[in-house]
Amino acid sequence: MTVVMVEDLDPSSADAGVPAHFGDPMKEQRLLETAVGLVDRSNRDVIAVPGPERASWLHTLTTQHLSDISANQGSELLVLSPHGHVEQHAFVTEDGTTAWLDTEPGAGAGLLKYLEMMRFFTQVDPRDATSEIAVLSLVGPAAADLFPDLAEPRVGAVPGPKFAAGSVPPEATAIYAVRPFEGGLARRVPHGVDLLVPRHAKTSVIEKLGVPRAGLWAFEAIRVAARTPRLGHETDHKTIPAEAELQATAVHLDKGCYRGQETVARVHHLGRPPRRLVLLHLDGIATDHPPAQGTPVELDGRAVGFVGTAVRHHELGMVALAVIKRNVADDARLMVGESAAAIDA
Repeated sequence: MTVVMVEDLDPSSADAGVPAHFGDPMKEQRLLETAVGLVDRSNRDVIAVPGPERASWLHTLTTQHLSDISANQGSELLVLSPHGHVEQHAFVTEDGTTAWLDTEPGAGAGLLKYLEMMRFFTQVDPRDATSEIAVLSLVGPAAADLFPDLAEPRVGAVPGPKFAAGSVPPEATAIYAVRPFEGGLARRVPHGVDLLVPRHAKTSVIEKLGVPRAGLWAFEAIRVAARTPRLGHETDHKTIPAEAELQATAVHLDKGCYRGQETVARVHHLGRPPRRLVLLHLDGIATDHPPAQGTPVELDGRAVGFVGTAVRHHELGMVALAVIKRNVADDARLMVGESAAAIDA
């Protein structure tokens, strides 16, 4: 089997340390769309939060309703700035004694620093657990067949800014089923099943599962096509949750105060966010030279947004997630560098 690592193709990539592909990225994409493939995402940072007051403490610090989280439940959370800008995004997985937070490669240090600053006299003891836990993802419609005891993810629809009294769902957020697995945890998520396993057992778990392998390139292509944002790719220092479509999974709209809540409430009740996440179809861009993250998106020579992640999709061709100004029309003819781009409305 040919294994090409991410760092072999891009030494500066934050995704170094995991396979980019196993010889045929397009075949691997089709595998993830039609069956199930195993993607090594062990480059993700992991923070462990043990302590008897962890649930209520995380509840007060983040956008998620976690005060009542129980063993074998998971969700997503954001840490916002005082002005409501997204600073951190993590999945949270509760096992009954510890809340495990897995986040983007390189983002763990900032998340841990914030948590340590906010400990005060709370009975919690957050630590970097990246060397202890590795994240593996079973991606595709057949992933659920491997864990039939895990209920489907519950992702609440975010109500509009104007709604009838009593129509707001009590949990406009994500609830993920979790169970023990091979000394770690299995978590049912929208793309399949994530496995948080002891890092020293990663190889043996992969062999025991016997699921065909797929690289991170294929995972990213599926993510982009599904319009799923990624911290640091489809977010910048100005991003608020609604712009990156993170409210449905990571923001609870019926909970007490947290840092940045005023911005979330104002945008939700009074108006639309200034920017939006879109899928762009790129024309005339070489498949081996996709636009880099942060490349400006222009309309009539004026910057109206930026490219997040650009990929070659096996059916859609060259596509990219981008964040653009909300007032840009769906039929606008945009430019990314010297190439044309059209919004997938």
